[in-house]
Amino acid sequence: MTQPRILLTRRWPEAVEARLAASYDVSRNVSDTPMDAAALAQAMRDHDALCPTVTDRITREIIMTEGRRARIIGNYGAGFEHIDLDAARDAGVAVTNTPDVLTDATADIAMTLILMATRRAGEGERELRAGAWSGWRPTHLLGRSLRGKMLGLVGYGRIARAVAERARAFGLEVAVHSRSRAEDVPVAAYHATLESLLRVADIVSLHAPGGAATRHMIDGDALAAMKPDAVLINTGRGTLIDEAALADALANGTIAAAGLDVYADEPRVHPALVGLPNVALLPHLGSATLETREAMGMKVADNLDRFFAGEAPLDRIA
Repeated sequence: MTQPRILLTRRWPEAVEARLAASYDVSRNVSDTPMDAAALAQAMRDHDALCPTVTDRITREIIMTEGRRARIIGNYGAGFEHIDLDAARDAGVAVTNTPDVLTDATADIAMTLILMATRRAGEGERELRAGAWSGWRPTHLLGRSLRGKMLGLVGYGRIARAVAERARAFGLEVAVHSRSRAEDVPVAAYHATLESLLRVADIVSLHAPGGAATRHMIDGDALAAMKPDAVLINTGRGTLIDEAALADALANGTIAAAGLDVYADEPRVHPALVGLPNVALLPHLGSATLETREAMGMKVADNLDRFFAGEAPLDRIA
């Protein structure tokens, strides 16, 4: 029996590639560099499944490419804003993602950024590596303590809940803004509007989904509503923030600091952010543990196995 042909648009963890190779005719992008639209369209013609990552933009034109052979897009990642789901539905192409397995790793990175930004860890490391550290002194790189401060969570899904759990261990109080109040959020901790949360939070951590409805939800007006000593953290979607407005706010002292792991135009980072000392910048490390990346790949494999066996994939989103 002929094995289904699948294409991995980037290199995946070795254990996952080995599992897939045992059941499928696997094409690997051995250069591990982004594939352009023409290459992705050709992959849809030559393979039964396309397995992209969150950095691959799968447009209507790619999905509707003439001579398409692919019947399923097995996305390596929980986010799916980069895939035109309406086009997939129109074409009868299944789309799956990898929810649930990224929660702890991404929450850990959110806490890492909170600590880096509030304790000015990035500034300190850069100073030391540049040979500019002149030694300990009482007023050097003073940051802010976490205990007793208010962490405002924008969005309250699995990752936000995991961040809240970690934050409480550091002595932070937690407030939430989401579309509706979840049962595990006390009435006093819930803010029906984003502006209300921004005005009281010492640290704001973004966990909202991407898409047109949330694009630039943190803009100049939102930043102006925050406390001048507040810190903004984003491990959600890069499009949630107007990056030019954030750079201005950081440079002008509208807010004190920021910590970012995601960006609107990855891998490009807004140049005005790169030169600022009071922003911690990570290269999209939210899910970057071996255990998590393997679990993500195994979820894709599970979904492919079920699809090609004629069963419903567990994580189908289109």
